[in-house]
Amino acid sequence: MPTHVGQRVEKGLIEKRENLYHWLESASTEEKQVCLCEDDACVEQHLGVIESSLKKAEDGTLGICKVCHGYVNDNLLEMDYTSSVCLDHFSPEERRRLEAELELSQIIQRALLPQRTPTVQGLDLAVFTRPSDILGGDYFDFLQFKDGAFGVAIADVVGHGVSASIIMSSLQMALRTLVPQDDSPARVLEQINHFYIHNINMTTFITAFLAHFESKTQTLTYSNAGQTPPLVIRKQGDQPVWLKPTSAAIGLVETYDPQHASVQLSKGDVIFFYTDGVTEANNPQGEQFGMKRLEMLLAANAYLSAQEIVSLVREEVNEFSAGQPLADDATMVALKVN
Repeated sequence: MPTHVGQRVEKGLIEKRENLYHWLESASTEEKQVCLCEDDACVEQHLGVIESSLKKAEDGTLGICKVCHGYVNDNLLEMDYTSSVCLDHFSPEERRRLEAELELSQIIQRALLPQRTPTVQGLDLAVFTRPSDILGGDYFDFLQFKDGAFGVAIADVVGHGVSASIIMSSLQMALRTLVPQDDSPARVLEQINHFYIHNINMTTFITAFLAHFESKTQTLTYSNAGQTPPLVIRKQGDQPVWLKPTSAAIGLVETYDPQHASVQLSKGDVIFFYTDGVTEANNPQGEQFGMKRLEMLLAANAYLSAQEIVSLVREEVNEFSAGQPLADDATMVALKVN
């Protein structure tokens, strides 16, 4: 393996290992439950793969083809540091699939696009996003699935600043590429995790929520990859529904099997999407704004328009935190069925 490639791979693996260990040590039990959907063992398995790859990088055996004993393609190794077979040794079908993945991976890595807040006909929508740093790791978007259904995504790259912003932008490109080709949020997130899990440029992980809204049946089908759960407030005053995680965060566990769930909506129902910068905003006493306070606020004001709801939550969070600077990026998306 050429020296410069080996050094880049080894540096990325070390950074990824350090970030994961830091998160395991600093994350609360509640944060781990949300991001993992199970215990720490799944992350330990992923760390084991990283450690094994680091040992191979140190002794110069990382990326050696087990068929011809030469080194695999540099781009393939950067996309998947566990690669151990050259493209030349795959069948034509496998080769086409891998080459397509390499091409998409390169597109994703080059992507650095601005966020946008488009108007979606037939739905009342409002958005607010504010980074805690000059550049943020929060992401939201409105998309269209293969069957024409409306899609909404919200995600949070762990960390903030330039590196988180670049990963966020690559996620945006990945979703805009994959969602129009599929009808399943779970399958889309599974593909994105496949691109990221062994990519040497992905040194952290992403929490994400992707939903498919069928307007005729007013059914929201979603996959929640460790993201803070959106809240559904019913117009008729039924118990609020938290759309809890159905799978682990992207790039966090070695074995990834995202699941989906559905919720039936009605006219006047409100869905509030947000990142943890909203609920984890602190007041001067160190108390967090919290999910319960958010639920009570939304339940009492669900009659408002989407924009009024977003403005109200912003005002309440700002008042609660007494104008203190945000510790994390904060994004809100309000959707009202009308």
